[in-house]
Amino acid sequence: MPSTIPAPSPISIMKKFIALYLNVFICINAFAQAYPDKPIKIVTSFSAGSGPDALLRNVSEKMSKSINQAVIVDNRPGGNGWIAADVVRKAPTDGYTFLQVDNTHVALQQHLFKKMPFDFNKEFEPAAPIFWTNFFIVVPMNSPWTSVADLIAAAKEKNGRLSFGSWGVGSAAHLGAALLETEIGYPMLHIPFKEIPQVYNAVASGDIDWAFGTAASAGPLYRGKKVKFLAIAAPKRLDGYNDVPTVTEANGPKNFELKTWVAIYAAKGTPKVMLDKFNQEMRLALLDPDIQKNMRTFGFEPWFNLPAEVQKEADSQSKKFATIVKTTKISID
Repeated sequence: MPSTIPAPSPISIMKKFIALYLNVFICINAFAQAYPDKPIKIVTSFSAGSGPDALLRNVSEKMSKSINQAVIVDNRPGGNGWIAADVVRKAPTDGYTFLQVDNTHVALQQHLFKKMPFDFNKEFEPAAPIFWTNFFIVVPMNSPWTSVADLIAAAKEKNGRLSFGSWGVGSAAHLGAALLETEIGYPMLHIPFKEIPQVYNAVASGDIDWAFGTAASAGPLYRGKKVKFLAIAAPKRLDGYNDVPTVTEANGPKNFELKTWVAIYAAKGTPKVMLDKFNQEMRLALLDPDIQKNMRTFGFEPWFNLPAEVQKEADSQSKKFATIVKTTKISID
């Protein structure tokens, strides 16, 4: 009679399962502790010398000291951010190449452009947020306006001839002004410029009536008394600019808010243990007193959150941008 092999007992199966689980856990833990064991590169779509670039370089320096590895910043501006994204998209998903982008790349472009080289949200996932910042309504220093209500009255009177500037069709400043148009019910004239500084120089000279700008982009002219801020499109006033009211306080549309944020993304497929480690190191760098001081200079608010929460914010903004684009019929071929 052939011999039979006894079936393994439930206890022996459980022991083998636990042993396998522990081995996997030990391997993952050792892998996470060893990471990173070579330099990390962060590709950014922002130009060298811009506020987000300058802050990223300071943060990267702090991170380098913490992880004992170089963190290299690679500027790849232009192409609506697609040049930088394409570099990271084609790199190995090994946790050593990341992408710095803002919310327009993540939440706006898919609604604005008729054709996209790739679907950002299918190719990338959040790794760590860096900061967010709200926009001011910037007007010439000699403007007679003292409140948002004055701007609205002028828009009504000029009936489409009141001009506002931005750094291009579909930029945050353009979309914000388009949103304001829909809120107040009066059309205005969009004047696009090629570069951000040109916008605020045009405001200062009176060539255009107003523009949305941040403390980083328009702050130098504000401090130089070349322009003034009517209001900030935020729920509360900004530290350092406490004399500037919110849009609501300045008799503008209730709860009107316009903000932009910058975060680090990774290509889909990057191991979660690496994303978690990167997120932790970014948080530690942003808590550094020197970094905090630098951020206040630019009017940036540090943003601490887990990748899943960043994704929720991106999804929420995507819905808002979709509504604005549909309502204003803005599109780019």
